[in-house]
Amino acid sequence: MSSKPDLVLDIAGVLATNLSPYFWNDLSLKFGVPYEELIQFKKDTREELWTGEITEQDFWLKLSASFPSVETKYARSKLISFIEPLPALKKIPIWNQHANIHLLSNHRIEWIEHILTEISPYIKSVTISGEAGFCKPESDIYLKVEQYLNTKQTLFVDDQEKNLKEASNLGWNTILADKQGFWVEKVICSL
Repeated sequence: MSSKPDLVLDIAGVLATNLSPYFWNDLSLKFGVPYEELIQFKKDTREELWTGEITEQDFWLKLSASFPSVETKYARSKLISFIEPLPALKKIPIWNQHANIHLLSNHRIEWIEHILTEISPYIKSVTISGEAGFCKPESDIYLKVEQYLNTKQTLFVDDQEKNLKEASNLGWNTILADKQGFWVEKVICSL
């Protein structure tokens, strides 16, 4: 058993950029689809997409059926291009020296593989909602992560305050990731 504490990190908004609203805005402008309708589509498909109830291919088929002018090959490529590393990603090798690192994210593995490749040697576990069948802030996804933790000392970083509550209920320490990235300097001090 490792004596290092556990560091659980969200991906979108913490290690990589969130895709909205830029992605949806791009589709709206390129294909002449009202932005508000795309956002409603996003809201309507969110849960089934993030929980893996539908496949990624099903998501694109639904998008195409709802908005026939949208070219799904372009849309997928554009979506992936909007998911870029944030500065915290470069800290993973350093944090790995001080903590066992785990990832917990509401996402699709297909959309973040290019981000994970760079840091995979430093990661103990990856829990993605699209594979787990649960989304944050549901308790089940946090409990799934708990099976990978080695210590009672856990720090969880997420960019959405609503996702910190369940982690706190489990006894994890939490940090809210601010958009400016000031949270990065708090990680080592909080472990």
